[in-house]
Formats: sequence, structure tokens, C-alpha cells
Amino acid sequence: MKAVPDREIEKAVVILRSGGLVAFPTETVYGLGADALNPEAIKKIFAAKGRPQNHPLIVHLADASHLVLWAREIPVAAERLAERFWPGPLTLILRRAERVPDAITGGQDTVGLRVPSHPVAHALLQAFGSGIAAPSANRYGRLSPTTAEHVRAELGGRVDMILDGGSCDFGIESTIVDLSSSQATLLRPGKISASELEKVLGTPVGRPGPRSPRAPGTIAAHYAPQTPLQVVSGKDLAETVRHFSALGKRAAVLAHRHAQIDRANIIWFAAPSQAAAYARELYAKLRRLDQYQYDVILVEQVPEGEEWDAVRDRLAKSAAPRVEI
Repeated sequence: MKAVPDREIEKAVVILRSGGLVAFPTETVYGLGADALNPEAIKKIFAAKGRPQNHPLIVHLADASHLVLWAREIPVAAERLAERFWPGPLTLILRRAERVPDAITGGQDTVGLRVPSHPVAHALLQAFGSGIAAPSANRYGRLSPTTAEHVRAELGGRVDMILDGGSCDFGIESTIVDLSSSQATLLRPGKISASELEKVLGTPVGRPGPRSPRAPGTIAAHYAPQTPLQVVSGKDLAETVRHFSALGKRAAVLAHRHAQIDRANIIWFAAPSQAAAYARELYAKLRRLDQYQYDVILVEQVPEGEEWDAVRDRLAKSAAPRVEI
């Protein structure tokens, strides 16, 4: 994490108020920001990312007091979760206020809201004075960026300004909880676990169903490198690597152990053994492996346990068959 001069924040605010796009760091990943009340600016987000129009965006707020401006109903559950986890990597899905543009919500009656904890994001939101709509600052469906350089590589001239706040602390996207109905529902796992949510709420957290709102990052195939990715069990990893090598295929490997196979057509990276460290490095490591332009990326299956749920979710989506849009 590194500081951004006040003059850079001021410049970013001018760009946002004029309808431009600003990429900025959060504690999770870098976001591609636009004025959340400017439908024309919001359209630029979708164009820059190549994102389908019916995919909702998350609105970032300076603090929880702004909730009343964006949600028409704020249940007690939302107040409790905001008090415990904001600022932080939690997005709440609530009934939208009338002022929220349809472009933000994908035409739904709900809106995703969060208060990021990264000091650069906080400074930008405070200076801007309103909500900033910001999905991850990458092309749609690809790996989320965790450094400013990742944003440059993904979007180039599609973004008017990038605020460089260093590497993101958590490295994967926020936990998303739907509070628009009677039961809290976990739509996307993240740093904040289901059991942590349940401890605050005092009730079980449900799982998504057919009537759940659409939310960012919840489609089956997402967070993917350009190279096809496969998740392989630890007991099968070495055999799978040898199989690809014997076929003359080049394999890039991300495993929980150091290289066990030394062959010219194999590149092998060791991943951290702790879930938080693994998550923080995941997208950066996958980007690096992707740069080799090998035939396949093989990722060793992560352990069971709730602390690995978010990583497991992202890897499953990275490995899912891709659907062209």
C-alpha cells in the first residue's frame, strides 16, 4: 500500500465529475470508477470492460451514513453488518432508492453498496462527496487486478486515470450479502465468512436461489486467465503434469509445494499454505502464469474449510467453460 498525493485525488474528482473513468485501489481489488448518478458515465464502464448491460454494479460510499441516499429500506441486519464490517470487504444488497440509475442495478429493484477501507478509496470518496460505481478494473470475465500495473495491462487507454495505491491487501473481491428479503443470503463468498456474518446476525445465512438478485461475480465462468485452467487434486497433480508433458504440452503449475518435476515444458510456482496469503497472491500469480502463454494452467486443489471458500469459488469460476458474449 502506498499513499497518493492530494493533487492526484483532486484530479480524479474532476475527472469523475466530468463523466470520466478513474481506476482506484480498494482493499479487495482495483475498481473502475464512475459517478454513480451519471448514466452516461456508467455506460463508459460497460464499454471499457465489455460487460453485459444486465450485470449490476456495486456503489462505493464514503461511510455508512450515506446508505439512506441509496437504499429505500435499511433493515436492522444491514445496520448490524455495516457497524461490524464497514469500512471493509462487505457488499450489502438492499432495495434501491428511487434516485439510483437503472444502469447501476441491471434493471433490478436492488442495489449493491459497500464502504471500502483502503485509504486511497476513502480519500477519493470523501473528496467526491457521492457514490462511485466501480466493478473490478479489468476486461469482463478476466482476472481482477490487484495492482495499478494490472489495470494498465487490462484497460490501457480505456480509463482516464489510475490512482496507484500499491498492491491490494486481500486480493479477492468482497463478500456479497443479499438483505433485500426476509433472510440474509450469501451471494458471493469473500474475506468475511458465512460464520462471521451469522455471528453478527444471530441467524443462519442462506444460499442463493432462483429468486436471488443478480450480483457481480456470481456467474459460473469468471475470473479467468486467457490460458485454459484446470483444478487438480493434490494426489493427481504430478501424474497430470507428466501426462501433459508427455503429450508435448506446456503446463504452468500453481501448487502448495515446490516443484517436483523438472522438465523444459513445465513452469512451477509454489503458493502460500495459508488461505489469506493465498488469496492475496492468487490473481497476481495467475496473471504471471498466463504470461507464459502455455497450453494449460494446472492449479492444485485448495484445502477444505470455510477459510478457503472464497478461493475455492474463484478457482471454480476460473476453470469453468467459457461462454462467449
